[in-house]
Amino acid sequence: MKKIITLSFIISLVSQSLIAQTDTLWHKGGMFGANFNQTSLTNWAPGGESSVAFASLLNLFAHYKKNHIEWDNSLDLGYGFIKQGEQGIRKNEDKIDFLSKLGYKTSEEKKFFYTGLFNFKSQFDYGYNYPTDSTKTLLSKFLAPAYIMLALGVDYKPNDHLSFFVSPVTAKITIVNDQELADQGSFGVDKAEYDVNGVKTKDGDKVRYEIGAYLNAKFQKDVLTNVNLLTKLELFSNYVENPMNIDVNWEVLISMKINKLMVASISTQLVYDDNIDIQKYESKNGYLVPVTNPNGSKVGGPRTQFKEVLSIGFAYKF
Repeated sequence: MKKIITLSFIISLVSQSLIAQTDTLWHKGGMFGANFNQTSLTNWAPGGESSVAFASLLNLFAHYKKNHIEWDNSLDLGYGFIKQGEQGIRKNEDKIDFLSKLGYKTSEEKKFFYTGLFNFKSQFDYGYNYPTDSTKTLLSKFLAPAYIMLALGVDYKPNDHLSFFVSPVTAKITIVNDQELADQGSFGVDKAEYDVNGVKTKDGDKVRYEIGAYLNAKFQKDVLTNVNLLTKLELFSNYVENPMNIDVNWEVLISMKINKLMVASISTQLVYDDNIDIQKYESKNGYLVPVTNPNGSKVGGPRTQFKEVLSIGFAYKF
């Protein structure tokens, strides 16, 4: 684990060093955005609850190009929270996504690159499920989970707006750096083993390794005046285990510039991973409780995950 984190820092430091030394070979920039929403109710006859919400995002990119070599780097960060009524602060957005692609162009005329890819995904903060107002169950935290993709393949770039990366040799590493979550078998790792008396005989694994095929497609362009569309699609198939159960991660971001400092945006993310079980809940006596089998085991399974965020707020490009 320490080696993986150290490698990530080295890549970042090398990137910054190269940018500083060879500015003319780099195209770099980014955007920071933030929005805030607050509602206060006092003796409000129709009812409702006071609330405070905040969301922020940071997108950075650095593209290096010289002769037949191109190196594309991007970092997407996001974090948001909401506080409603007497409830504590709860996060509603949390994202770390770093992508680096190093490619060698086959010839000046062609648009194909022999490419190596590194991708890291995780989140900053603890994530919980709240079955009741006074209880919570840990679902995630930093490096639990984290996903690393290491791939070798071919990148096709017909223009500056579109790219298709295909790899027949991809390593997918899932990290669950929390023993409680690992023991539960969260995010596809092998769960803990227990004897007939309920005593743990083997810890759950904190790392899961997969080998398979991978596709990464990206399109970004101003589709209308002051309207930018960014969409990314990732597909992964495990050669060894259930190759037809393809992991899907599809993201869409539409941003509309209002003026120099104001932007409205809508983003969606659709995720399907056969290795992630989503716990089912039902309402009983006004509370959400886990659905269980007759033997007491919880009911869950892989399901399509979907997230949508609509925001209007401050944005600054650099």
